[in-house]
Amino acid sequence: MAVNANEDTEFNDALRKHGILPPRPPTPPSPSPPASPSLSEQLEDISDDELRDLAEDVNNDETERMIEMIRKQRLEEDRRRAKARFGRVYPIGRDDYTREVTEASKVAQEGKPEGHGTGVVCFLYKDGIPRSDVAFEHIRVLAQRYPDTKFVSIVGDKCIPNLPDTRIPMIIIYRNGDVINQIVAWGADRERIIEELEAVLLLAGAITPQEIPKRGRNRRGDGSDEDDASDEEPSSRMRSAGTRTNRTSGKNIRQKEEDSDSDFDL
Repeated sequence: MAVNANEDTEFNDALRKHGILPPRPPTPPSPSPPASPSLSEQLEDISDDELRDLAEDVNNDETERMIEMIRKQRLEEDRRRAKARFGRVYPIGRDDYTREVTEASKVAQEGKPEGHGTGVVCFLYKDGIPRSDVAFEHIRVLAQRYPDTKFVSIVGDKCIPNLPDTRIPMIIIYRNGDVINQIVAWGADRERIIEELEAVLLLAGAITPQEIPKRGRNRRGDGSDEDDASDEEPSSRMRSAGTRTNRTSGKNIRQKEEDSDSDFDL
């Protein structure tokens, strides 16, 4: 009679004891149970009304303080969102340019000093050009991330007649009625990542560092929306990227435009 060495029988155990059968392979350990979510993670998807009711029912002081802290964070986030002026990319036409870009950049911002104006980023693009399509996705993300800055988009040759594709995408940055920077053919030299564009806009003064609300962010931490970035002061890597991309100051750019015909004489 053939012996099945895989069977768990007393006979097979005796054969293993005398070295006739090889030892049984060790039983694999049971997988560890997943870590329990923290209290803040458990409360993340609870509505504000449910959170308030929960705070009234708990008998643990520490838990009550945690719930109250989360409620205050949410209220502060809602206030910031209510004050946010933009938060998306606004498509415009050539006839809208002066009103939606130049004049919009002169509008004062609450809590900012007089003459600060509003940062306006005008993105000139053309569908079907890979570097333009990639940059447009980055612009959309940054518009959500920095709602105090106005982002607008316009087809390149609808804004500047006969604008060659070699100059696409073009990014024109305004503040307080003035052009403070111009970027031509972004990504034509090599593939660019969103952090590089973010650094350029930051160094140009189009955007300002701010805290990004954690509620609603991607839990995977992969940076997709969008999002995607540090809540703290921009890193030296971002500063380095921006510096390499555009070493010319805004003042010099304006001077150059005064000396020669501008691409965007609107």
